[in-house]
Amino acid sequence: MKVNLPEDRKQAKEVKIELMRFMMAYKFALEEVNTKINILQQEFQYIHDYNPIEHVKSRIKSPESIFKKTKKKGHDFSLVAIRENIRDIAGIRISCSFISDIYKISEMLQNQKDITVIESKDYIKNAKPNGYRSLHLIIEIPIFMSDREERVYVEIQIRTIAMDFWASLEHKIYYKYKKEVPKRLKNELKDAATSAMELDKKMENIHLEMNQLKENVELEEDIQEITIDKERFFLPYDFLTGVSEKKG
Repeated sequence: MKVNLPEDRKQAKEVKIELMRFMMAYKFALEEVNTKINILQQEFQYIHDYNPIEHVKSRIKSPESIFKKTKKKGHDFSLVAIRENIRDIAGIRISCSFISDIYKISEMLQNQKDITVIESKDYIKNAKPNGYRSLHLIIEIPIFMSDREERVYVEIQIRTIAMDFWASLEHKIYYKYKKEVPKRLKNELKDAATSAMELDKKMENIHLEMNQLKENVELEEDIQEITIDKERFFLPYDFLTGVSEKKG
């Protein structure tokens, strides 16, 4: 489709640059949050020998999707209005093994000084009528551009693998039936959501029992050695005990 540009091409170019900066701000925000998540993953792996995060997926809404959502919600079609009212342009989905991991990750992210939590919705404790479960956070994070600082909204969804599988299946079914899903399938989906939650609880109990067994077993390890990125470092005993004595 041919688009008629304004006669003032200089103005059109300025608008294009501003739109590009608008979209890039969300790209940079995702990179910032993904870096934070990656650091948490590595810290847990090294310190606790366990990674609570199974998968991380991020996306930015396309300009077309942003336009459709803005129009549907009846907001003004200006960058200021879009920035304030459409808060899921940048989105991150984190999949965990266990329910307790969800709240652990949420707490760690919320405790970071440059993150401001704008909104929190717990669909795990209070599932949606259709059975959907997930923890949703809308956060605000600063992005430092060449000539300005912008505070950008990012939506974070944290759920277990079972919850994510259910949500993916539900989305495919609604897409196939164009949102006119037969009642029988809706009931089946809700039952499946209940089964998924029961599975999550069973797996959580097994996980807790394994941790208790691990704590009760004395593991032989070399306290004078640490490994980071497959590289081993020797810790002199005097240095190790010296640091311990000065702790606190």
